[in-house]
Amino acid sequence: MTASTSPNRTPGLQLGLGWGSLLILGVAQILGAGVYVLVGTAASLYAGPAVTLSFVIAGFACLLVGLCYAELASNMPESGSAYSYCRHTLGIGPAWALGWLLFLEFSVAASLLAVGFSGYFASLLADMGIALPAAISTPAIQLLPGSTGKSLAVSGHVNLVAAGAALGAGAIVALGTSRSSLANAILVVVKVLVLASFIVVGATAVDPGNWSPFLPPNEGGFRYGWEGVARAAALLFFAFLGFETVSTAAAETRNPQRDVPIGILGSLAICATLYVLAAIVLTGLIPFRELDVPDPIALAVDRIGWPQFAVVIKIGALAGLASVLLANAFGHSRVCYAMSRDGLLPDVFARLHPSRNSLWIANLLLAALAAVNAALLPISVMADLISFGVAFMFAMVAISLIRVRSAQPERSGGFHVPLGGVRIGGVWFGVVPVAAIVMSFAMTLPVALDIAQQARSGDLLPIVLLGAYAAIGALLYRCYGRPRALRRVA
Repeated sequence: MTASTSPNRTPGLQLGLGWGSLLILGVAQILGAGVYVLVGTAASLYAGPAVTLSFVIAGFACLLVGLCYAELASNMPESGSAYSYCRHTLGIGPAWALGWLLFLEFSVAASLLAVGFSGYFASLLADMGIALPAAISTPAIQLLPGSTGKSLAVSGHVNLVAAGAALGAGAIVALGTSRSSLANAILVVVKVLVLASFIVVGATAVDPGNWSPFLPPNEGGFRYGWEGVARAAALLFFAFLGFETVSTAAAETRNPQRDVPIGILGSLAICATLYVLAAIVLTGLIPFRELDVPDPIALAVDRIGWPQFAVVIKIGALAGLASVLLANAFGHSRVCYAMSRDGLLPDVFARLHPSRNSLWIANLLLAALAAVNAALLPISVMADLISFGVAFMFAMVAISLIRVRSAQPERSGGFHVPLGGVRIGGVWFGVVPVAAIVMSFAMTLPVALDIAQQARSGDLLPIVLLGAYAAIGALLYRCYGRPRALRRVA
């Protein structure tokens, strides 16, 4: 069956994307927060120089999940990605839970990226002799060091720079797919070249003493040691989320059976390689305990001592984060489009612009929500919220693939995950999806334990935010989404 005649196609959105566009979209989404923002937090708080091992572990887990995505997306080319797969295989209730998690992941990811953008923008202005006031460039809630660890405090500031970055990305995507794709292509080329330059030049200035000890001894909880490596891998799991955005674009792809797997697996391979190399150089330039900042690459290039090169790298970092913001806004609106089409969200999220073929109202509404979070929350809290939900979402995708293969044992065509599987009682258990489920929950465990430990020590914000979000989701589904969705099915 050709892409143009597939019955799974979503009406309204145009078929304008090829494998090159999907590869750019994947790199645009993946290559950003992990290397420009989260690597510093992961190294400083959890893994030390062994953060490179955390990237390898997280990348392997995402490869397993990416293979599952590639098979499902190539055979079910719809907007909504994981939500749509779950809707078809597991029903409306699990689909809502997964879609609500996706809503959280994309929204908080946009906020986190915007905060990182704010940090690099402030650093670039400082190189030009302009001091950005803390009152408009730091979040309202901050994580401050204390004698018993870190605690949350209200700063009285509002990160308006981050809020503006989130709003700007939503506005650009609202202009239409062709315009945002062109902007993404330019930004991706810039950020890949700049990051490669950082790796090459930075490698000549590293201090090998900063890599010793490569695996710092555990200092309690998830602070260093193998426990810290696992915790950092769970944090960095989110850094590879970009292939999810590739699958959300399957409904707009000319040949999804070929192009979607190339986009997913190709972008994963490119970005995992760059992540590992950049982490090696970064921890060689800066002692790992100093890296808990929103702009670790900016900190590193300042230590090299080449002011002009530092400016170039910071501009590249801004381009990188901007491209991820655009790709994230694209993916978020497509998930909401699918949920709205099914009745689970208001119809306004599925309203297309009459001439630009963009989900312009959805883009602007979602950007406004991300801007509020970016103005208020610190990076560490947002990263935990994302990582906790991503692992559950990935496990559900693998379960959906098992369900599809079990129901359609003779299905042919499209991409198939490698290594095969066995049938037990009529259920197909593939090696890849089962391993993906195990790895996804292994990624969840350190985050869940750490959030529980934070709650016991008095830091209740992460667990309160998760609990409140779950309660709001349950209420919306029960009172609004489910009745509307059932009426549409009837």
